[in-house]
Amino acid sequence: MGKTKAAGTRTKAPAGARSGRAKPNPNPFEVKVNRQKFQILGRKTRHDVGLPGVSRARAIQKRTQTLLKEYKEREKSNVFTDRRFGEYNSNISPEEKMTKRFALEQQRQHGKKNIYNLNEDEELTHYGQSLADIEKHHDIVDSDSDSEERGTLSAELTAAHFGGGGLLHKNTTQQPGEGGEKPRSRKELIEELIAKSKQDKRERQAQREGALELTEKLDQDWKEVRSLLARKAPQSENRDTKEKPQADPYDLMVRELGFEMKAQPSNRMKTEEELAKEEEERLQSLEADRLRRMLGKDEDENAKKPKHTSADDLSDGFVLDKDDRRLLSYKDGKMNVEGEQGRDASDGESAEEEGEDASEEDAEHSRGSDGHSDLDSDVESEEEIARPSTEQRRAPGTRSTSSSQEAREAARTELPYTFAAPESYEELKSLLSGKSIEEQLLVVERIQKCNHPSLAVGNKAKLEKLFGFLLEYVGDMATDDPPDLRIIDKLVVHLYDLCQMFPESASESIKFVLRDAMHEMEGTIEAKGRAAFPGLDVLIYLKITGMLFPTSDFRHPVVTPALVCLSQLLTKCPVLSLQDAVKGLFVCCVFLDYVSLSQRFVPELMNFLLGLLYVAAPNKQSQGYTPVHPFRALGRNSELLVVSDDKDAATWQRRSLALHWASGLNAQTEMEANHTRLSCLAVCLALLQRCVRMYAALPSFADVARPLTALLTEHLADRGHPRALQELCQSILTEVETRERRYRPLTCEKSKPVPLKLFTPRLVKVLEFGRKQGSSKEEQERRRLVHKHRREFKGAVREIRKDNQFLARMQLSEMAERDAERKRKVKQLFNSLATQEGEWKALKRKKFKK
Repeated sequence: MGKTKAAGTRTKAPAGARSGRAKPNPNPFEVKVNRQKFQILGRKTRHDVGLPGVSRARAIQKRTQTLLKEYKEREKSNVFTDRRFGEYNSNISPEEKMTKRFALEQQRQHGKKNIYNLNEDEELTHYGQSLADIEKHHDIVDSDSDSEERGTLSAELTAAHFGGGGLLHKNTTQQPGEGGEKPRSRKELIEELIAKSKQDKRERQAQREGALELTEKLDQDWKEVRSLLARKAPQSENRDTKEKPQADPYDLMVRELGFEMKAQPSNRMKTEEELAKEEEERLQSLEADRLRRMLGKDEDENAKKPKHTSADDLSDGFVLDKDDRRLLSYKDGKMNVEGEQGRDASDGESAEEEGEDASEEDAEHSRGSDGHSDLDSDVESEEEIARPSTEQRRAPGTRSTSSSQEAREAARTELPYTFAAPESYEELKSLLSGKSIEEQLLVVERIQKCNHPSLAVGNKAKLEKLFGFLLEYVGDMATDDPPDLRIIDKLVVHLYDLCQMFPESASESIKFVLRDAMHEMEGTIEAKGRAAFPGLDVLIYLKITGMLFPTSDFRHPVVTPALVCLSQLLTKCPVLSLQDAVKGLFVCCVFLDYVSLSQRFVPELMNFLLGLLYVAAPNKQSQGYTPVHPFRALGRNSELLVVSDDKDAATWQRRSLALHWASGLNAQTEMEANHTRLSCLAVCLALLQRCVRMYAALPSFADVARPLTALLTEHLADRGHPRALQELCQSILTEVETRERRYRPLTCEKSKPVPLKLFTPRLVKVLEFGRKQGSSKEEQERRRLVHKHRREFKGAVREIRKDNQFLARMQLSEMAERDAERKRKVKQLFNSLATQEGEWKALKRKKFKK
């Protein structure tokens, strides 16, 4: 019983097999039953019964309809689209598709009037005209135009020439019966026909001209009638007419733009190398002209010789460019021809003027290519220097020996136009020594133009050396007594140009100069314990550094060492004389120029200015300020800027300090010394005002300005200072007091108290059996999505693998088909060859038997 029961349970169909998903009578060999180890009550089972064969067949069919179709059309670009009704709609049965298509065809045929006219809806055209309309009209011959008849002969003439002469024969046969006249020859008949055809042509031309005149007259009469009608239009109609709408502003603007002048193409802008080449050629031509004039050579020697004129030359390019007529006059009964000598002189003057105009135009061109306005004066000075020599050459009449000698001397004293780059400083100094400021600037400019880097390979190194030589020359000019500051100011422009061309070499030269000055100052401090302010050359180097390089960078390879050098000068160099005070104020001005853009706070600057203010105060007891090195509270120089006589303050006038005072003050009287002290105090107050305006945004401005307020209050208490200084002190105090404080006192941060940690029990939800415990709902959702993603990924990989296998089978079948076809063709060829070989051998045996 147990076995039968077990067998019965074994043969019982599973639950999944009774569902409607499987076919009613599946093939038992295609059914796969997924057995379970245990039967669990209440659990719904899925995929108990599978049909792998059916599923595989469906998958193959689907891939055949999709993937195989794409594989076969992989190298085809055209697409065939079936536009029949319902072709791609699987919801409509084939009978319904055919019925609907038939109905649509009947509707399309219903509109036709004639069932035999297949092209009723189409209309053929030719050049925009319907062929049906063209067929209805006959070609109308235009009698006015004889374009078709032009060049043709009449019927009689044609018959006479090409018809065998029958017409002429007919006429000749009829001639004897007409009044007994002599018959005409063939030539006379042809001439008569030609004259008749010409007469007909003239008549047609006359008719055409008459028709044109009548048409023009009719048009003119119609215009006159139309103007009369327009003038006699009633006013009521004009009132009834509506006013024309005003055009839109946008439309007006568009029309105006349409009529505006279009931009014309201009010539290409020349590059820097081309401009340098042209400038070099111009200077070389001017130098050659100067040398020629210095040697006294005639202008006609260098003139071009006339070219050889061939015998076949027609002189087409001959132009009468001057008037050769002479004025004939009589003087004392004798004939005198005037204008010969004067014309020779005027010709020479005009030629010189043309050359001068050309040189001026070249100079203006070169001046326009440079963007610096300071160089304009140099070019003008060059023209002024070259102008006297040209004016000396404008001697009217014949040139005598003395005038030629004067021209040679003028050319010899004239400044050369081309210069070679100096190889040493002594060579540059010899070129510039003994010349005026304009000539020195002109020499430096011509050296740069003649040795431009684009003209030769070694010019770059030459101009890099020139920068160092000019820097050394500026230092020598600053150490002269008195210093030549005008030439230094002009040479800064050329230093800037060279620095822009070669920034690396320029920075190395500046750093070398500053390093040398700092080493010298450190050596003096080690030897004597203190160092004096450097000479004017070092101060000018510091000023030039701020003009050549950007000072607003946070860190710069040249400006940063210059800032350190300035701070060392303000902290290690004591103020022992008025000359030191002037140098210190100059250093403060340079320092402010450096930090004007970055607004960097410099404590050395403020300390030095406050120290000068302290030295200028007469009363040292009631002040709330303690001086810092290099200033002292007591000593010989503690009252260096105190005015000794109040009467000198009344005669003092405010003016700027001259920079040449820094190189050395000559012996001054007591009044001049007091005026210098007041000028130093005015410059110090002006610099302090700039500092107050620049550092007002700092949070610590109130603490920085506290000693300044105490010193200014002490100066205001002194009534011996001029009124201008008192007003300046009062304005600085007002600006300091009006600035509000930017900082707040330190306070503890207000924050919410952090509560103590409470150890509460952790509640864990009891989840289903077999799942990992301790996970939240979000964690479960995440794991579910991860599992779903992994499952879909595996399914996609599986499908891709099956697609590849399907394509491999298709490719293998195609290859097998090609091989079978090839074998069949080869076998067929071998059969045909064997047949031919047998026939040939049979024929050969037959011939042999014979």
